[in-house]
Amino acid sequence: MSTPDTGSSLSEKFNRWITSRNTLKNIAGLLLGALGGFIYYRTIGCNSGSCAITSNPYMSILWGAAIGYLLADVFKIREKQG
Repeated sequence: MSTPDTGSSLSEKFNRWITSRNTLKNIAGLLLGALGGFIYYRTIGCNSGSCAITSNPYMSILWGAAIGYLLADVFKIREKQG
């Protein structure tokens, strides 16, 4: 029994997805958010160590990346048809 032809291979679909403008925008938002989380940790941070997010650089970077991704994902770029 043969599998139905989906029109394109999995690698072609992945290449199309990874090079789409929305995906690149979301990755850029994630990276900028991570950078912002690190900068927030270094400049403001938490001296006492009792702050759950800002006393740990990994948590600051993780939360910054999540916020950056979500903010970038709010805006959608329309793909050109053709």
